Amino acid sequence: MSTPLEMGPRTYEIRTYGCQMNVHDSERLSGLLESAGYVRAENAEPDVVVFNTCAVRENADNRLYGNLGHLRPVKDGRPGMQIAVGGCLAQKDRDSIVKRAPWVDVVFGTHNIGSLPALLERSRVREEAQVEIEESLVTFPSTLPSRRESPYAAWVSISVGCNNTCTFCIVPSLRGKEKDRRPGEILAEVEALVGEGVLEVTLLGQNVNAYGSGFGALSAAPEDVRAMTAGGQSAFAGLLRACGSVEGLERVRFTSPHPKDFTDDVIEAMAETPNVMPSLHMPLQSGSDAVLRAMRRSYRQERYLGIIEKVRAEIPDAAITTDIIVGFPGETEADFEQTLHVVREARFSSAFTFQYSKRPGTPAATMDGQLPKEIVQERYERLVALQEEVSWAENKKQLGRTLEVLVAEGEGRKDDATRRLSGRAADNRLVHFKAPEEPVRPGDMVTVEVTYAAPHHLVADKPVRDIRRTRAGDAWEARQAKPDESAGGARQKGVSLGMPSIGRPASPVTMSSDTAASGCAACP
Repeated sequence: MSTPLEMGPRTYEIRTYGCQMNVHDSERLSGLLESAGYVRAENAEPDVVVFNTCAVRENADNRLYGNLGHLRPVKDGRPGMQIAVGGCLAQKDRDSIVKRAPWVDVVFGTHNIGSLPALLERSRVREEAQVEIEESLVTFPSTLPSRRESPYAAWVSISVGCNNTCTFCIVPSLRGKEKDRRPGEILAEVEALVGEGVLEVTLLGQNVNAYGSGFGALSAAPEDVRAMTAGGQSAFAGLLRACGSVEGLERVRFTSPHPKDFTDDVIEAMAETPNVMPSLHMPLQSGSDAVLRAMRRSYRQERYLGIIEKVRAEIPDAAITTDIIVGFPGETEADFEQTLHVVREARFSSAFTFQYSKRPGTPAATMDGQLPKEIVQERYERLVALQEEVSWAENKKQLGRTLEVLVAEGEGRKDDATRRLSGRAADNRLVHFKAPEEPVRPGDMVTVEVTYAAPHHLVADKPVRDIRRTRAGDAWEARQAKPDESAGGARQKGVSLGMPSIGRPASPVTMSSDTAASGCAACP
């Protein structure tokens, strides 16, 4: 049997592609591997490389097989090295992965991520590839061990799967029907995270505000679900209010809601629960009723703008972001103009914009009216230009405002050069602020005045008005001071707050440019 070149604990690296759900799954995969005795690879080739894949892009398989090809000579030179492929693409392609790349040792799906350590060991012992794909969820991911990427902000999964049938999206067939966690389990995880120093949680689901539907009829739902919906409120509104009672939890966010399930009681819960932040990411996809119908999106422009109007009436300072797809099959110039109209009316603070690309296995991939690349590109550029204009105008409204910012690690790419630090305001806007003379740590809170606005960030170059040291800052500091034994003595890397930004790697759990990609967890 082949053995590793080096003695000692086996090391691992996880490369993550796709949405927030995949990022959170990778935290679970890290926790599973470390519970099994693996340690993170630091500045050396790992003994195990795990690809946590995405399937929503047309070229997702080309990207995977290209990366696998680059690893083949590395593996040939490292006896005992293993390669595992999991996630949505693995769920879709199954044993075809080892046919195309026979040097892959393990293939596992979205429903059985907890099997990874056992599959790796079985592959080592038997010296043959192990492919295990389940058709339904084996263990809810949140019951598995986790290695959190941040000591101050955390994902909390409330559901997995999706019951929608959007024609551009392959996720429901890969993640399965919606399954919800019991409210008590969710709140117990939130309370445990707060006990560890976390100040901010983001409730995560493929269709987060449909929470509760996975329990079936209310009369047959668990008792804690019925209690949460007392008085007729939706389960998700009840969950938001319950998070408001968790002592020490300062910020609650959620992603992503579906407009068809967005009820007035959720808006009321957002407005009336102090620690639910004034930010909302609500995918639009298109402003055209005809295109929405072809996408099988069960809302129309009027309904969408009506939700925006109600949110702004109840939460005037809310920052609203969205996802938009340009060039869906059959989209006319008049359809596209309707999307531009919604952008002007909704005044999004920012938008994740995508050119439509075929997702193999989706109904839209075979629809008539596939648009030429040059038309899609031209419309995309017009949309981006308009959204940049709107974003900048909305950010200029922040000039002179005093904001409380949760200091982050790794948010500002130019912070070293500008001598600034960075963090997120309550509405999730990115703020770069002048570094104060007093030391400030990621996880601490600072109060600053906005002095400059750009389309994608704010700047506060006046002296910091106040610094509030927090338990989260203490947790971050403790992590720096005490080498993380599970990571081979390496200090923990930081990640962004709230929604991951497109294209920024969060090594060693590396995220691709498909992060927050349309059709996945960021975009129900």
